[in-house]
Amino acid sequence: MPVLAASSSPSDRTYSVAVGVILAAAALEILAIAIHFGAEYRAERATLQSLKRPAVSTSAKPVMTPLPAQPDAPSSAALSASDRLLKEANVLRERGDTANALARLQDASQRDPRNPQVLAEMAALYESIQLFDRSNETWRKIQDLGPSAGPLYELADMKLRVGAAATPAAGVPMDTAGKPLDAEGLPEGSVFGVTSIETEQIPDPEAETDLRLKIGIKKRQGVAIDHSKLRIMVLFYDSVDNDKVVATDADVNYEWMNPKHDWLESNPETLIVTYLRSKAHAITSEAALSAAAAAVTPGKNSPRSKKRGEPATSTDSSDSGQRRYLGYVIRILYDDKLQTVRAEPARLINDAPNSSVSP
Repeated sequence: MPVLAASSSPSDRTYSVAVGVILAAAALEILAIAIHFGAEYRAERATLQSLKRPAVSTSAKPVMTPLPAQPDAPSSAALSASDRLLKEANVLRERGDTANALARLQDASQRDPRNPQVLAEMAALYESIQLFDRSNETWRKIQDLGPSAGPLYELADMKLRVGAAATPAAGVPMDTAGKPLDAEGLPEGSVFGVTSIETEQIPDPEAETDLRLKIGIKKRQGVAIDHSKLRIMVLFYDSVDNDKVVATDADVNYEWMNPKHDWLESNPETLIVTYLRSKAHAITSEAALSAAAAAVTPGKNSPRSKKRGEPATSTDSSDSGQRRYLGYVIRILYDDKLQTVRAEPARLINDAPNSSVSP
């Protein structure tokens, strides 16, 4: 079989070599370009990643920053009733209205008996009106709370160890509740006040105790009043077996010295209240009083007011011991606001049963 052999010319070989060289150069150039851009891509990616890390950390900081500030801005709606009463008591105390401030604190203490701030304010107020037994009793309640009362626990401990000193303001007249009296002899900010109290023992062989109180009640000059908004309460108290304080069951009566008692013809007006306990005292429907009170509504042209009081429905066996006259508490309210308090002895303001009057 014949075999065919191919032949090539020199020019063809030269062309092939040239094409191979060109292709090799192109491949090298493409490889160099790929290496170059690959390096740039890796560098750029590393740079972007490094830039992203601080951006994430800095953006987290503002989220955390406002959190500590939240407890420093409590809403007023979150304040408890006792806290609101405490604030009101502080305002009243700064105005010199000790009686109403004390009433607010007592209300707050009933709502929250373990509030050391309320107890401390009450103890300080008792001390300011020289009711030191009450003050020490209240400091002791703080002491019983223990270290949870904070700095007030240490203050209470010091007060009970050192004792409260009687340091009334020299030369400043006050009513029994510690309310300063102004130039008219009335408590500051009040429309009415008690300017004089005369106690007269009346000789009576049939009576164990027969006494008369003459109470001078003054209206502030230049102030128009509505008689229907005025209430005058005179409460008598007895001691049972020289220990327990109870509302009297004696016969109590009252009358105005001036039948009109409108503070137009005379100022002050005088209210006369009598207390009578006979030696053969028997409880009657009129004398068995849960509180012997003169609740006076001025302005009526009657020469003699009627005795008022709620008959007792039952007699407590603990009150059946020997009774003795102890004292009285006088309160004047105008437009449902406490004007003044007078008591003899002064401790009856807090020791007497049902002695608190809401302002």
